[in-house]
Amino acid sequence: MKLWSGRFEKQSDGIADDFNTSLPFDKKLMPYDIEASIAHCKMLAACGIIADSDADKICETLLLIKQDILSGTLIIENAEDIHMFVEAELIKRIGDIGKKLHTARSRNDQVATDFRMYLRDSVIKITQKLSGLITVLTDIANRHTDTALPGYTHLQKAQPVTLAHHYTAYCEMFLRDSERFFDCYKRINVLPLGSCALAGTTYPIDRKMTAALLGFKQVCNNSMDGVSDRDFAAEFLFCCALTSMHLSRLCEELILWSSGEFSFIEFDDAYSTGSSIMPQKKNPDMAELIRGKTGRVYGNLIALLTTLKSLPLAYNKDMQEDKQAAFDSEETVLNCLNIMQAMLPSVRINKAEMKRAAKGGFSNATDVADYLVKKGMPFRQAHEITGRIVLYCIKNNTVIEKLSTEQFKSFSDKFESNILNAVKLENVIGGRNSLGGTAKSEVKRQLKDVTARMRKLYKNNGLII
Repeated sequence: MKLWSGRFEKQSDGIADDFNTSLPFDKKLMPYDIEASIAHCKMLAACGIIADSDADKICETLLLIKQDILSGTLIIENAEDIHMFVEAELIKRIGDIGKKLHTARSRNDQVATDFRMYLRDSVIKITQKLSGLITVLTDIANRHTDTALPGYTHLQKAQPVTLAHHYTAYCEMFLRDSERFFDCYKRINVLPLGSCALAGTTYPIDRKMTAALLGFKQVCNNSMDGVSDRDFAAEFLFCCALTSMHLSRLCEELILWSSGEFSFIEFDDAYSTGSSIMPQKKNPDMAELIRGKTGRVYGNLIALLTTLKSLPLAYNKDMQEDKQAAFDSEETVLNCLNIMQAMLPSVRINKAEMKRAAKGGFSNATDVADYLVKKGMPFRQAHEITGRIVLYCIKNNTVIEKLSTEQFKSFSDKFESNILNAVKLENVIGGRNSLGGTAKSEVKRQLKDVTARMRKLYKNNGLII
């Protein structure tokens, strides 16, 4: 018999039960449901709503139920959801005393509380993985401050950078992801328990006591909002989606770089697969899967936003769809971060091919224009002259750094012999020492800054890395 069956004259159809149940996925909330129930029970006793002896019996039995589930002696089954399973098992073990637990609460505020507690832990898990990935990237970058690499715009060679500068850009992305998750945590960490079904309760409860017992920093201010709010879940999914996007961008570049057309890197055999028909193939499947899984993380966000967009206040059964999306995105992002953190250090970097590519594509053309500007020429005029120099090189099958001083002078008398040094690859890279630039000294500063900001961010949020 269902715990809510009093108003009904007949049993629900088996098909309806199967369609309605959330037990196959919300059983993951079991530890949080029992923890929240114990806190709620202690509060009820402290407020004189139930007897201390009854509260002790309930809390003791809840802990035994948790122990039995974790040991495998109690199987979670035959219930509408995890909340009803735990309560039914409690009543089965201690009878009417167990029926007192649900005083001054509803499944509406109960599930919202459990879900928030679960996502708090999810944020911690993901941010810990993000810090690990940032550390891997900074470690690699610090070893490659002299490794020249073409920088691209529109996937066309633009200006030379270093691999360190390139990887530091991803450090910034993943650091922002960490900031977003921690900021999201603040809005997750609000207690809805005590909102009851939607209107609060007539019992003299102490919601702040419950919040303190469960580690919530705030109590939701409006009971209707407390049970109907899923902004925190949508925000969590957005954070997952943005992290996935950054992972996907990095994977896309690694995939391109590993192709024969680039040959900048080679994936380790441990993170590659072969072809069932083409013996020569070495496929970057791990990177491709991370890139592909971004779509499902996006889909989870859109699915939840679409579910929520037309819901009237307060709780609606549609909200049951929130957890599968969050559980899947959490697992997917954690798996992708795990693979990326393990895979990146094993990637073999072809410095010679990167340098050769960095020298091509007229990536030092901007420096020719800048040279003329520093000689007093307006930038637009310098741009036009440099464009003619590039065209000359293309027609004569040469490159800028192979031109003589005399050839440069044929385009402008402002050129002097030091133009030959100005267009050398190492000087093109090293000369960009503006804040955020690709000069070695500046990249080293960026890496130190990323590490310092990461440590401060994590320390301020209670994590030591």
